[in-house]
Amino acid sequence: MNIAFFLVPKDDVIYFSPHHTMRQALERMEYHRYSAVPLVDDHGKYVGTITEGDLLWKLKHSPEIGFENVHKVQLKDVPQHMMIHPVRINQQMQDLITLATNQNFVPVLDDNEVFIGIIRRREIIDYCFKLWQSEQKV
Repeated sequence: MNIAFFLVPKDDVIYFSPHHTMRQALERMEYHRYSAVPLVDDHGKYVGTITEGDLLWKLKHSPEIGFENVHKVQLKDVPQHMMIHPVRINQQMQDLITLATNQNFVPVLDDNEVFIGIIRRREIIDYCFKLWQSEQKV
């Protein structure tokens, strides 16, 4: 099954620019209770995913920043420790199952490498469960 049926479009996804600050990321992630958020550059290209861990490691390894100065640090200056792999919109659902074991979501790109949305792990699990259920009825 084509993954387009499971796509949460970019307009409905919280994402950050590499120019957002650590403070902006922390506040929005806390508000929405997200542990990871995609990074999308000024050209709409997916450039990675920022995680809570990335932000914490940056604070730990940069004591000169301190929490009071996180508004001065842009996300482009925060090292990403997890590689969240994207897929293209024309891939099949089976292609996402392996990725979903290690990622809360899978970023989706169009043919021009432009970020167009995500597929959440819950939709992938639901798809697998329904597939399993249909096989059990046979």
